[in-house]
Amino acid sequence: MAESDILIVGGGLAGLFCALKLAPLPVAVLAAAPIGEGASSVWAQGGIAAAVGKSDSPELHAADTFAAGAGIVDRAVALSVAREARARVDDLLRFGAPFDHDALGDLAPSQEAAHSARRIVRVKGDGAGAAIMQALVARVRQTPSIRLHENFVAEDLLVESGRVVGVLARGADGIMQNFYARATVLATGGVGALYALTTNPPQANGAALAMGARAGARIADAEFVQFHPTAIDIGRDPAPLATEALRGEGAILVNRAGKRFMPAQHKDAELAPRDIVARAVFAELAAGRGAYLDATSAVGAAFAEKFPAVAASCLSAGIDPSRQRIPVAPAEHYHMGGLWTDAHGRTSLPGLWAAGEAASTGLHGANRLASNSLLEAVVFGDRVASDIAARLPGLAPHAITASAPPAPPRADAEAAAQVRRIMTRHVGVLRDEPGLRAALFALNALRDKALAQGGLDLRNRAEAALLIAASALLRRESRGGHFRRDFPTPDPAQARRSFITLDEALRLAQGSKARQLSAVP
Repeated sequence: MAESDILIVGGGLAGLFCALKLAPLPVAVLAAAPIGEGASSVWAQGGIAAAVGKSDSPELHAADTFAAGAGIVDRAVALSVAREARARVDDLLRFGAPFDHDALGDLAPSQEAAHSARRIVRVKGDGAGAAIMQALVARVRQTPSIRLHENFVAEDLLVESGRVVGVLARGADGIMQNFYARATVLATGGVGALYALTTNPPQANGAALAMGARAGARIADAEFVQFHPTAIDIGRDPAPLATEALRGEGAILVNRAGKRFMPAQHKDAELAPRDIVARAVFAELAAGRGAYLDATSAVGAAFAEKFPAVAASCLSAGIDPSRQRIPVAPAEHYHMGGLWTDAHGRTSLPGLWAAGEAASTGLHGANRLASNSLLEAVVFGDRVASDIAARLPGLAPHAITASAPPAPPRADAEAAAQVRRIMTRHVGVLRDEPGLRAALFALNALRDKALAQGGLDLRNRAEAALLIAASALLRRESRGGHFRRDFPTPDPAQARRSFITLDEALRLAQGSKARQLSAVP
């Protein structure tokens, strides 16, 4: 058992930034892997969206965010986040982030898809995430008020009298331990490990969704999953990423015959919103024509200098991107849904806050604008820190009444792989009612297996996947990152955010089970 006033679960950008902003208040950080190694933030290539140029403004940034979000972005949230962006970039500079500057010493932002201005603050072309995290990790390890608990995987929330009082976590030795706190922050990342092809690390398994929903938290916009259109298709898990910035620099998408296919799909061609590009790439692959990112003309010999991370991934697979096309495929990249939070990062459960990809703040709507994810992580990391610091004196100490249970079975690798196959086949780039009901039926069976065996890891994966599939079944239209083959157009009457509970998802799963059984002769 461990106790602290403030517990942050997650060692990515949102969690570490929040911990640093809380200093000198004592904070415990629980991380599933050594900090700086197991977070999606490390792999982010593009950078942080912020209106830092003289011809740009927060208002233009918010307008682009709203346009990309397909009509359900919270306008107030988008504008407030855009207005805070420069201050948070300045915080990161003070923490040591080595953002690119021009010859005059000003920040040198780049262009990305669906942005109306050059506003992506980056590091050496495609190294923003790694460089920012390296700087934060160094600062965290030097901050005496931050106590690290690395290699602990949170598997359940501790709730007493309706209030979250900490988490139950598994150590590397398999032993379960209770971590108690007056204020708990979930910053555990997204849901990529629920899909067979993803750019996310293995720790991104949707546990925050399941843990929060089991405790009664409100889940928002779970059906909206963003698939990055240009994961490098070289058979790796997770798949390395060919950053959006390549298309911003003029790289084009072609099929095996060398024919461009994006100009026929959207007026912005390769710079169209990600959901449109992802579906177009998926269609080329499904038709057997292949899909490739060609930067040989736009970047050419400067590729390794401008995009060293992408170059390294390609070269390791025998591909020279300065002279050869890069094979690509859509991969799960970002979850717009998550634990609903208000403008301060508070969830619907007392004692629980959320930040980063685990949260659904209303910023992204149905389709995240490129490079708004790192921005959201630092803006809400700061807001959560401010809110907790202000409220902590009034938060009563918890009454410790529970002890950690014996360790349940270790993770079921085959069952986890089943979840990934189900989600990719039925709850992926393209969806329809028969597939979604089949997914609910199969996922519910895996949840039953987890309940019978006492496996929290599998239960979390199955329940998180159920929440996504159920939300996708309920939204009978196509919007942003959610595309239904049986309802291929947006419905103005459904231009609103969605909310779901675990009980509602389970009822839908039971209904799908009844349909499946009734279809058996």
